[in-house]
Amino acid sequence: MSSGDVPDRVRGAFAGLAIGDAAGWPAARHRWGLLAPWTRRLGRELDGFAEDHRVTTLPVPFALNQPVAVLGIGPSDDAEWLAWTARTLGTDRRAAFEALRDDVRARISVRTALDNLARGVGPPASGHDNPHFFDDAAAVRAVAFGAAHPGEPETASRAARADAQITNAEDGVHAAGAMAAAIAVAVAGAPAGDVVAAALAELPAGTAIHRAATAALDLPGDAFGLVPSLDAALQDHVYSYGVAAARTVPVALALTRASDGDLARAVPAAACLASLADSAPALTGALTGAVTGWAALPETWRERARHLAGCCLPELAGADLIAIADRLSGPGRAGTAHQEEKA
Repeated sequence: MSSGDVPDRVRGAFAGLAIGDAAGWPAARHRWGLLAPWTRRLGRELDGFAEDHRVTTLPVPFALNQPVAVLGIGPSDDAEWLAWTARTLGTDRRAAFEALRDDVRARISVRTALDNLARGVGPPASGHDNPHFFDDAAAVRAVAFGAAHPGEPETASRAARADAQITNAEDGVHAAGAMAAAIAVAVAGAPAGDVVAAALAELPAGTAIHRAATAALDLPGDAFGLVPSLDAALQDHVYSYGVAAARTVPVALALTRASDGDLARAVPAAACLASLADSAPALTGALTGAVTGWAALPETWRERARHLAGCCLPELAGADLIAIADRLSGPGRAGTAHQEEKA
């Protein structure tokens, strides 16, 4: 593989994550946050009406007399946090988090970490003393570290783990290391099997995420055929949030290998796992997009997924995710990804 292919695969990783983010049903809920609060209040009332009257017609995000564009298919939280990470790679990680504006929308792990930092509690305690230390917020951010270190999985993993310790611990940190290593080898030209192996090497034996990844990768079948088996093997359907890194990252690894790195097969399968749809499709998209590259992704999805709405990080409204990826993989690389053009 030539070094000229790396930027295309970095684009693929970023666009793939954004496509997966957009494909999951939670994306519309996140983007709904850009509309007037009364629309969401009315949605909650309609949910209550359906419950009280035994109605099976369920409300979806709607605009009524508000602008409807934000509810179209497009990326949301995962793509925006990836973009923010890429733009701040040259900044001390604690300082980057402490510089975030008060109006950001974030996962429980990130929100708690920001509170910890504000009280003077830094990493690793800010990630360990955290009710969602186990979630995959850092695994999403880790895509930027992998893209910044093509062919250097150990370096990528160390950088991602240092970032992850601010918001996560244990499986949450291991997941970040695994994603960073996998992306690093993928953008350097590795096939899907080697990408998955690089991720597994970052998951210590005996951890929940290692056990889950091993179980997921032992399941037979193609990507779509794996959906019922992944649900049965990984989901207990007990907890109220579906962002545990020990669930979403193994799903992404299993679907990446089962599809041989084909995003068009892997991401729709991940989106079928409704309880994991907040991030499993995005993580799957990042891995498969990095394997195939930007040019191989569906053109209609590429164009819909590249422009950010600012639903979680308002300063990113209108930013072009692919321009951010290009800055990251171009001359000077890390630390230069903030000069992208607005859409």
